[in-house]
Amino acid sequence: MAPPLSPRSILLSVLFLFLTNVLAISAVLGVDLGTEYIKAALVKPGIPLEIVLTKDSRRKETAAVAFKPSQHALQSGSYPERAYGSDAVALAARFPGDVYPNLKTLLGLPLDDSIVQEYAARHPGLQLEAAKGRDTIAFKSKATEEEEAWMVEELLAMELQSIQRNAEVLAGPDFAVRSAVVTVPPFYTTDEKRAVELACELVGLKVLSLISDGLAVGLNYATSRTFPTVNEGGKPEYHMVFDMGAGSTKATIMKFQGRTVKDIGKFNKTVQEVQVLGNGWDRTLGGDALNYLIVDDMISKFVETSGAKKAAVTAEGVRGHGRAMAKLLKEAERLRHILSANVDTSGSFEGLYEDIDFRYKVTRADFEKMAESHADRVGVAVQKALEVAELDITQLDSIILHGGASRTPFVQKVLEKLAGSDRIRGNVNSDEAAVFGAVFRAAELSPSFRVKEIRVSEGAAYAAGMKWTNPNNKPQQQRLWTERSLLTAAPKEVTFTNHEDFSVRFFQQIPSADGFMEKETKEMQTKNLTDTVTSLVEKHGCAKEDIQLKVQLRLGAENGEVQVVKTFAECETEEAEKEGIMDGVKNLFGFGKNKDQKPLADGESSESETTSTETTKTASTESTAASSSSASAESSETPKKRLVAIPVDYSTEKLGIPGLPKADLTKAKDRLKAFETSDKARRLREETLNQLEGFTYKVRDLLDSDAFVAASTPEEREKLEGKASDASDWVYGEGADAPLKELKSRLKELKNLVSPVEKRIEESSKRPELIKALKDSLNQTSTWINTIKEQILEAEAFAASVSASATSSIEAASSITEAPSQQAGEFDGLEDESTTTSSTTTEVEDPGPAPPLYTMEDMKELTELYESIMSWLEKKMAEQDKLPETANPVLLAKEIAEKTKELEKAGVDLAMKSVKKFESKFKKNSSSKKTTKSKSKTKTKTKTKTSTKTSKDDSEPIIDLKFGEDGELPSAEEIEEMIKNMRQEQKGKDGSKHDEL
Repeated sequence: MAPPLSPRSILLSVLFLFLTNVLAISAVLGVDLGTEYIKAALVKPGIPLEIVLTKDSRRKETAAVAFKPSQHALQSGSYPERAYGSDAVALAARFPGDVYPNLKTLLGLPLDDSIVQEYAARHPGLQLEAAKGRDTIAFKSKATEEEEAWMVEELLAMELQSIQRNAEVLAGPDFAVRSAVVTVPPFYTTDEKRAVELACELVGLKVLSLISDGLAVGLNYATSRTFPTVNEGGKPEYHMVFDMGAGSTKATIMKFQGRTVKDIGKFNKTVQEVQVLGNGWDRTLGGDALNYLIVDDMISKFVETSGAKKAAVTAEGVRGHGRAMAKLLKEAERLRHILSANVDTSGSFEGLYEDIDFRYKVTRADFEKMAESHADRVGVAVQKALEVAELDITQLDSIILHGGASRTPFVQKVLEKLAGSDRIRGNVNSDEAAVFGAVFRAAELSPSFRVKEIRVSEGAAYAAGMKWTNPNNKPQQQRLWTERSLLTAAPKEVTFTNHEDFSVRFFQQIPSADGFMEKETKEMQTKNLTDTVTSLVEKHGCAKEDIQLKVQLRLGAENGEVQVVKTFAECETEEAEKEGIMDGVKNLFGFGKNKDQKPLADGESSESETTSTETTKTASTESTAASSSSASAESSETPKKRLVAIPVDYSTEKLGIPGLPKADLTKAKDRLKAFETSDKARRLREETLNQLEGFTYKVRDLLDSDAFVAASTPEEREKLEGKASDASDWVYGEGADAPLKELKSRLKELKNLVSPVEKRIEESSKRPELIKALKDSLNQTSTWINTIKEQILEAEAFAASVSASATSSIEAASSITEAPSQQAGEFDGLEDESTTTSSTTTEVEDPGPAPPLYTMEDMKELTELYESIMSWLEKKMAEQDKLPETANPVLLAKEIAEKTKELEKAGVDLAMKSVKKFESKFKKNSSSKKTTKSKSKTKTKTKTKTSTKTSKDDSEPIIDLKFGEDGELPSAEEIEEMIKNMRQEQKGKDGSKHDEL
């Protein structure tokens, strides 16, 4: 049986687990998931809110992933090369069927959705199909024909995986990025939010929370500001965040205010609050829609050119050509950006379609005329947000611009016309405010960080309700939340009259062309309601018609989904009040129940009982009658009603787009891991190939180096030159596609030829300096050993002479005859103190040499080590001197350094040994002195004619070892110097001895 763990061991184990857990969660990520770009920011100890750079050191990554088709057939378990961001977009013209941009617009949508159909028309090279068993979007790749179609969530997961990898590079090797807060548009339905969460789950990212784009910008706006405190008379501020990105336009109205709340103890604190009041949006109005306007104009003008007419080019033919559309989309975006700052611009294409060149010109006026209908849609999104928030635009303090497309001149003109130019503000970073708000939220939710306390309240965005069938088998429906409902609000309690198990379906009201569409999101099914109702009737006496089922519901703050907080069945029942233990005790002591303690009514009196023996019988009779009357009154009272509640078990199931079964989820994760493993193997192969190619160039330089030539034989150089030449030819031939194993073999073969020669050169350059250092250490050690031995012999000789002198003094004293005493005088015994002191001073004796620090036994180990190292060095140097430069050395730098270190360590250990001796002796002497001093205070002073000189401090000298700033022990020279100083100090003390008064 294993011994039980001590409390200390348990505490240390818990502390270790706690610290491990803190490290695991201390790095969190904020992700701004945009249509065109993905931005990420990281927070960890030492890195507060820093943007995650791409591999090209850019602050944002294009939201695209591409599969680069391989020139050769893929082996089993391998996948094509992947490209991300701008590298992926650059491949669109060559491989339009394997470049996947702007995937955010497709999340959670069925194949027949109008947005999906528009996306397919704009990217004709892509093969869209329904995901197996889910009716969502999947892409069939030409580069991975053997694989099943890739779900849009898998492709988005690849982009997130690239961001995660870059974040871990920034965080460092000690931190793993596993938690994130992700921004989503306010119009995302439950299905679309689940798609984002699924993409994060596939790459091991835990979503701490989803946050709407507008709230993320507002949170970033609040981090550097303080707002009026409303419970101290301040008025809140109202701001609108107008966010027009590549895919959509959103308007979010928020209330900003401060509030004083209770803090720990009796203290108060002021927190900032950000609350979403209303949202408005246009799902398809954004930078991409403006780009498509230019694309359509370019196509219409292209088919009118003479070259296109000769080739009978049609607009439908151009729109259906993947490469041509990829070129047009890329150029259209460039032109739109230029028109935001210039009045006109132009572009040109070589071989746009059917090898026909095309040159295009456009002015800002032409572009704004094309976008007239889009300009009207800007105001619609703003008005929708104002209606939901129940505010007028004049009540807004400002309109904060965010998103790249908000810089478009005609968009800003529309906003200025609606609200006035004085309300339009560009006081946030229009590209990075959302990602900084998201990462601030991530730090706030993580237990590893403390940030400014800002309480946020997200809006529901969609009205939501529930459907069920009542006990009369009639369908019922009830709306629970409106568009303005807050996700952080208190739970709602709903009452049902059903007495048998039933189900409740929750839904969202999604705007559609026909008004609203009720989209079911979750189902709650009771499991034991029937048994619970039976129990209430039989065990608690409840009337069945009085039993109600109550359910507490709320919207989750993390993703806005319906959450069941509590489910219970309850009723009121009439039960007689049972006498408890305390009631019995009260009755025992005559206190009675509460009803017995009621105050007396008017006319009643309270008289103390008499204890006369003559009236005992009468009192007993009266008491019996009173008790009977009281019991009768109690029985006539109405029984007390009591509320009985019993929890009801339930289960929930997600509705809408089916989730991935566990087997399919595992399969998707494994496929992504295999893809990542394939990428790593490819990167490693490319690195090895580059190393091999670079090493062939290095060999050429070495063969021309004088040092390398001097340290190598002609045979070695000839063999190395031949191998390097063969490797160089092979690399540029069939080696370009060689497997990793063969590349490593070739590289190792070359390194094995070069390494021995390089080692000789290295040893030859290091050896003289290391030998000098070892010899210096040996000389110092020899000097130290000889000095200490001389001190030991000198001390032994002095001790022998002192012993002989003491013997002779004793013999002389015994031979002296005592002189006759004189007659005592009248003042005998009285002496002048100063005269006596001066007349009784004797000559100071020679104290002799300082006591030795060590014994011969202490020096034995160091002496033997010195002799062995000295012998080893002489032997190795003699062998090395006989070898030529081209031979492998026998006296290695590593061995010399180890011997030097060993010798120095032995000297330090010996010095530390003496320190411990002195410390022990010093403590002992100090203790004995204190005892002696205490005893001497009680004795009577006696006259002494002679006294020997003693020092004020009789303690032994102490060696003060001062350690360096780097924590290393002192060297042998430093120790010797300290010992020398100690001896001089001791001799100085001995020379300053004087007679004790």
